[in-house]
Amino acid sequence: MLSLYSSNSQKKAISNIIIFAFFLLCFFIPINANDNNQIIPPEILSLKAPDIFKVKFETTKGEFKIKIERKNSPLAVDRFYQLVKANYFTNIPVYRGVKNFVIQFGTLDTNIDNVWSSHLLIDEPVIMSNKEGTLSFARAGKNSRGSQLFINLKDNARLDTVSYGETLGFPAFGEVIDGMDIVRSIFTGYNDEPRMNLDSTISDINKYLKDRFPNLDYINKVYIISE
Repeated sequence: MLSLYSSNSQKKAISNIIIFAFFLLCFFIPINANDNNQIIPPEILSLKAPDIFKVKFETTKGEFKIKIERKNSPLAVDRFYQLVKANYFTNIPVYRGVKNFVIQFGTLDTNIDNVWSSHLLIDEPVIMSNKEGTLSFARAGKNSRGSQLFINLKDNARLDTVSYGETLGFPAFGEVIDGMDIVRSIFTGYNDEPRMNLDSTISDINKYLKDRFPNLDYINKVYIISE
């Protein structure tokens, strides 16, 4: 018979694997909507974020604001700042939602996603916990943060220490300071269906999503309101 310690350890290990798998899956997106190569201007990639700045998210459910602090995860904040400056967050689907856990968003076009991911983002330690309303990058293993992000819908401290693939935790780097009610209202009824049902035969991702998943919410744009 397994000891209580062994049983709890096994449960924790299984829980960690499930959590990590949830975020791991987001990187296997079988879509290449654009045949042309996506190029990120060098001046965007060289941008360094301010120590503290605020952004506004305009979504199909309303607006919310996030305060970003570079000290929490410097490389992640620089990447997020670059994404904002590059207008990456334009009609971006909130393609995955789990009620009372997280909402996750990013492009579903692998051409765009792979270009950002090809500019390596070295892993960083968790300084800011994944509490309710915090913003973090998803990842799929060592040095794999790219352009997919999530917002915690509750305190998810276990995401600070989940370990898999030589990585430890998801470093949060920003926090919703206004409009958390809007974040909570974003549709989560499809769970992960929008992404899981995509395939390479779909030529127009946006049309497909709007036709097949009409309740899906979108980030219309994100812009800096103070820095």
